Parts: sequence; structure tokens; C-alpha cells
Amino acid sequence: MEKLSTAASLFGVVVAATALAMEVVGGEAAVVEQTFMVHEMNVTHLCNTTRIYVVNGQFPGPMVDVTEGDTVVVHVINSLPHGLTIHWHGVRQMRSCWADGAGYVTECPIRPGGEKTYRFNVTGQVGTLWWHAHVTCLRATINGAFIIRPRNGKYPFLTPAKDVPIIIGEWWELDLIELDRRMLDGNFDDNPLSATINGKLGDLSNCSGTVEESFVLDVKRGESYLLRVINTALFSEYYFKVAGHTFTVVGADGNYLTPYKTDMVTVAPGEAIDVLMFADAPPAYYHMVALANQPPPPDLQIPQLTSRGLVRYAGAAMDSNNLPIPMPVMPDQHNTMPSYYFRRNLTGLALPEQQQRHRVPAHVDKRLLITLGLGSICRGGNTTTCKRGRSPETVVVATMNNVSFHHTNATALLEHYYDGTPEGVYTEDFPVRPPRPFNYTDRELIPAGPLEAALEPTTKAMRLRRFRYNASVEIVFQSTTLLQSDSNPMHLHGYDVFVLAQGLGNFDPKRDVEKFNYHNPQLRNTVQVPRGGWAAVRFLADNPGMWYLHCHFEFHIIMGMATAFIVEDGPTHETSLPPPPPEFKRCGTNGLSQP
Repeated sequence: MEKLSTAASLFGVVVAATALAMEVVGGEAAVVEQTFMVHEMNVTHLCNTTRIYVVNGQFPGPMVDVTEGDTVVVHVINSLPHGLTIHWHGVRQMRSCWADGAGYVTECPIRPGGEKTYRFNVTGQVGTLWWHAHVTCLRATINGAFIIRPRNGKYPFLTPAKDVPIIIGEWWELDLIELDRRMLDGNFDDNPLSATINGKLGDLSNCSGTVEESFVLDVKRGESYLLRVINTALFSEYYFKVAGHTFTVVGADGNYLTPYKTDMVTVAPGEAIDVLMFADAPPAYYHMVALANQPPPPDLQIPQLTSRGLVRYAGAAMDSNNLPIPMPVMPDQHNTMPSYYFRRNLTGLALPEQQQRHRVPAHVDKRLLITLGLGSICRGGNTTTCKRGRSPETVVVATMNNVSFHHTNATALLEHYYDGTPEGVYTEDFPVRPPRPFNYTDRELIPAGPLEAALEPTTKAMRLRRFRYNASVEIVFQSTTLLQSDSNPMHLHGYDVFVLAQGLGNFDPKRDVEKFNYHNPQLRNTVQVPRGGWAAVRFLADNPGMWYLHCHFEFHIIMGMATAFIVEDGPTHETSLPPPPPEFKRCGTNGLSQP
């Protein structure tokens, strides 16, 4: 975590208030309170000073560290000239949808100079999650780890000597509000200048090259370390390795996994992967590397993004003979297959007390096949005669079943659902399948042309899907090659989903259902749908409210690869969405929260 400039002293009172305040209730669970002051700050990297947006003078922001069963209370003070919300990524928010923090879905942004209190419980989850801004591109710098520790203090693996968040992100010199504006206008030419590890750019970029520019993990030989690897990046999935060391993957997205040994972790935007690293190498310095992967041409390309840090053993000194510090061997940045195989090897681990939660629904009430791709809409309201694909006459959009989500900036969908006033705001007819079947992974569809244009009739609308309480829902996400062949990290708010299977090519229900893992599937809140492939998930709709579903690549969100699921109330008070809590602030007439 990087402390940013002496200006942080201006926020000394608030920073001090970030310390966890616990009120023990019944000798067990606690109320954990923190204050987030969101503000601007100047930071110098790559020989330039950049204005960024941070919480409490920190990049990444302060860690939320709680115990399973606690109640979390976070007071957010918005000192930015823009509205924002804070989303608690991966927190189930059982019957607390009002605190989810999804901008314009569950709430309007906190107005400049305004305040908001988020209050929710973390029962039934253990592991690594994270929090981030959920309006425009602000999450690039407004983010931090959210750690939930087991109530009994015991893990189903070797207790580590220390646990350390490894937050992989990106460094942008372009103002993040301007980046959002450009992407909304269809301009996707801007890129980050570097990857970061815990806010550090590493020593590979111009004006760096010193230890001060690198994150350093100090270790003692013979001890184990729990690395909580989180991808907060806007644009890229990352490969992560440490030279001379291996990992044992033990958890992901706040759920335990069957231990899996590997020398590399693959983490997509939105994901959090827990790995044990045993310090068993000769005492020395070793490089850790985060490398962004991306599809090869003809997909649009971004610069190679890499950051590296150091693992420093106690008692080790820099080599007096100036021998290079060991570097891990990384895959080619265009080789996305290691990502696919990494995830194929992960399975869930259910402890005895979690058996009920880890039971896959045996039947299916509602099936959806959702294709993920790009399309285009005509500029200026012309819907019939413009040239489709990437042309000056069109805006390229991202779609799910040929629907590009129309994001509102004037109201919150949850308020309209709760008030029973959806008319003119949204409809509940999100399609359960694409308009027509085709060869979804045909690479001839990547360049715009007659074949692609015939398949991309695209609408821009706010079309949602409603499920009754306790319905069993199965979704097959199918990546396509319509104008691109990227992977898609799909994140569902308010839920963990069982990842039954993943595969390459087109999903075939006659063949691929036989591959479904009903015994020990992963439970995830973010599912990486492989490039040129599919992922099948299932969940029980047991959490009433309005829940955002979207790709976690920021450009895909802005382009419209999103929808929202409405889950109806159950038959009892305990299975229904409660009224908004006293601290909830409804939307004002300007699309921001009321004072």
C-alpha cells in the first residue's frame, strides 16, 4: 500500500478514524466501523505528476479486516467534484441490497460534499473479497482489500505466518473521468501506462528502477505466507508468478478451494485468489511479476503491461557481483490458454458446517444461454441505413444476447422496483437466448463484414430478467467472436454461483452437460468465461432485490455488457427485501443522492 504525498496529513483525523472500532456483541460477533474520506491527490510516477482519486490518502485504499458474522459499518465522505458509490465486491448482502453500492442500480451516487453510511453483515463467508468505486472508471484507484477471517480462527490449511494482499492494478495518467467520457463516446484508444502491484509500478518503466518503485514482500525462510491476489484492473487479466517459488491455491472469491499446486496464478478483473507460498528457496532476492494477457491480432491491441516487485528473504543482501535477481519465466502475453487450464483445475472445498450452502440445486427452474460479444448502433438515431461494424456512422457497443444495456444516470433501478414504478424506466424481458443460433466462435466474425453484420442486430435498452424467490437458475455464458474474441469476467452482485463446467468452442448441451461437476464445483462471484469458449453456472435465487450482472472489463461495462436480475420476495418477512434503512439516501432530481 502506497502512502501518497504529505497532503495526507490534511486528512489525519479521518485516517486515524480508519482504525477498526469494534463493539463486541454477545462475546462473538462485532460491529466494525471505518471512515472513508474520498479525495483528490497528486502523485508522481514516470516523471510526471498525476491527479488521482483515493481514499484516506492511500493507493490502494484501506483494508477492511473483519471476522465472519460481523456487522460492517463504513462512513463514506465524498470530497470529490464527482458523485460516487462504493461497492462491496463479493459480499452476499443477504437482505441488504440497499447497501450493495452499485451506481444507478441500487443507489444514486453520493453527491460531491455528501456522506453515506453503508451497513451490512458478513455471515457465511470467509476469505478474500474487495471493495471499489462503482461509478465510471474511478475503481482504478478507489479500491482496497476486504478480508473476512474465520470465526474460530482456523483454516482448512496450514496457518500462515502472515497474510498479505497483492493488489494488481493499472496506472493511468489520463484523468479517469475523462477516460470514461471518451469511452462513452466510442473512443477506446486510451491505455494505462503500466501495471501496478500494491500501487507500485516496479522497476521496468521510465523514471523507475529503484526498490522504492517496487513492492517488497519480506519473508523468513521456512515460513508460509497467504497471498491474497486481487485484480482491480480496468482492462486486463493478469498472470502472476514469483521466481523460484510455487503456490498452493486454497481459495477464491471468499470461498475455500481444494488445494491445488501451481507455479502461476491467473486472475481476471474482479477476481480474488488466495494462495499459500512457502518460503523454501535459498535466502536471496526474487522477482514477482504481474503480466497482462490479451488476445492476439486481429483483436484490438493494448501495450504490454508488466509490473514486478521483490520477495526479500531475511538476512539476504543484494548480490555483490551484480548478478541479476532471478526472474520467473512468463507465458507469452498473447497466450490465453494458461488461464483456461488454471481454472479448469480448480474445485470447491466444503467444510462440514458448509455442506448445505455448497449443495448444487438438483433441478433447474430457468435456463439462460447468454452470448457475449460486440455490436454496433447507428449514431444520431438512424437505426436502419448506417454501415454496421466499426465505422464512423456507428458506435460499437457490447452486448448480451444482442442487447446492449442502456445505463441510466438519473435514477436507481432498485428504488423503482421497490416503489412499483418501473414504467418508462426498465422492462423485464431480457432474452433467455440469442436471437438466432450461429457458430459463435467463428474467427471470421472478428473483422466487420457482411457475415458479421447479418448477426449483430443490436438494441440499446434497459431489459432486465425477473426470478421468483428460491428459483434454481442455470446460465451458460457463451463468448463470441463478434468484432472481438476476448474473454469475459462475468460478475453477479449479491450471489455466489456454482461453476459447473467450462469449455472451448460452442456449448453443446447434448455433449457438454455430461461434463458438469455437481460434486465439488467452485463457488465464485466472478466467472471468467474463456476466450472462444463458455462457462456454465447455477445458483439458487434466495436473496431478494435488484442485482447487477456485468462483465468486469470496464470498457465492456461502459459499452453495455450488463443487465440486472430481479429476485422476488419470499413468503415470509425473513425472505423478503426490507424497506430502505434509515441511512439510505434516495435519488434527487439531478441523478445524485439527496442531501
